[in-house]
Amino acid sequence: MKMMLFAALAGVAFAGAANAQSDTTGSHNPAIKNNTPRTTAAAAKGRNSFTEHQAQVRIGKAGFTNVSGLAKNGNGVWQGTAMKGGSKVNVALDYKGNVTVH
Repeated sequence: MKMMLFAALAGVAFAGAANAQSDTTGSHNPAIKNNTPRTTAAAAKGRNSFTEHQAQVRIGKAGFTNVSGLAKNGNGVWQGTAMKGGSKVNVALDYKGNVTVH
């Protein structure tokens, strides 16, 4: 009986260690499963854990320059302006890390 209990506890411990290492993206945000920025048609509402600097960097990685005027709106979406293709555009970053242009 003791041996079965020990084996069960060891199995749980190993499963927990494997699960803890499953996030290989290096993201601080559990909502982000892929560090590659994506552009979407609409920003998702939700609690946003990105700092202003992190939002600026992520929007920049999506191909935008001169990201400025970022402010978080009531839906938890970072909004501001940026340049892309020589044009000034309004950009947004949602809690999932998606970049939108509007």
